Amino acid sequence: MKQYLLITFSLFTGFYNFAQDTFSIVAVDTVTGEVGSAGASCVDLIAINYPSDDFLGQLIPGVGAINTQASYNPSNQNTARQRMLAGDTPDEIIQYMINNDIQGTPGVRQYGVSAIINNGGQSAAFTGANTMDYKNHITGPNYSIQGNILLGQQVLDSMEARFNREEGDLACKLMAALQGANIVGADSRCASNGTSSLFAFVKVSQPTDTYGNPSFLVSVRTSDGAGIEPIDSLQTKFSQVHHCGLAKTEDVPDASKLPYIYPNPVNNILNIPAYLYQEEMTYEIISMDGKSIQTGTVSNQRKIDTSKLKKGSYLLRINSQNTRYSLPFKKE
Repeated sequence: MKQYLLITFSLFTGFYNFAQDTFSIVAVDTVTGEVGSAGASCVDLIAINYPSDDFLGQLIPGVGAINTQASYNPSNQNTARQRMLAGDTPDEIIQYMINNDIQGTPGVRQYGVSAIINNGGQSAAFTGANTMDYKNHITGPNYSIQGNILLGQQVLDSMEARFNREEGDLACKLMAALQGANIVGADSRCASNGTSSLFAFVKVSQPTDTYGNPSFLVSVRTSDGAGIEPIDSLQTKFSQVHHCGLAKTEDVPDASKLPYIYPNPVNNILNIPAYLYQEEMTYEIISMDGKSIQTGTVSNQRKIDTSKLKKGSYLLRINSQNTRYSLPFKKE
């Protein structure tokens, strides 16, 4: 069982589930006022019948976002939210949480906080000395990335690079950050499962949202031993409901208005538009449950044969030296 549960969760008896939750990010958009959270961990939420996939993130619409992880405790999480509502800055929230841990054990906690302060972004993080290695955090003006039980620093660095490189909205940037951790064993407990984690989520609140009801939320949970990559499954669900646009191109100025791939739905041959094509492109077709179904190289004719696929929804991942696209399509 790839989870470190210190006490069993019970909704009715009031016991807490202390689970080591691994890599996550909180971020704010100071232009739109959006606040968001994303994360993943090698905890089997199906096995313990946990009621939520996105529990480690708290979103306070128009104000900020808080992730509480590593020996997660909902009382500490609620305290952090109350401090944000009281007007504390991220640094002040972190210090308060260290000084007022519900069990007096801040060394086993990890926090990431990002907020909109005076129309600008502020972020802070804390990684307790007694959280499990590898552990660390990275903060930027409008984001905080943190993780424990990691493969190494490269997981956090990759998340940060993907987040900053993505030119889409906050949801797109959070999804990109998770893709940065789409590495077997990113959460080292999941190496034997052949995945980065067992559950993943992205959620974003608009300034007009009410607390607890983010306008955007996608999440996935998988079972230990199934070998299904939750970040791939999450990307499939994400791409079906949210558009992150295309990479910039000089040949097609209005590329964002053109079809991704066609025909869609497809019977047999899937065509790659010229503005997407580059030399040495490879592709992977991923099923809705995150399994890799078909791989290959995109030919000069920019065609992919899907005749062997069963009817259903898929994600086409195209990789080249400089770009990576994840494009949803249906097979008739």
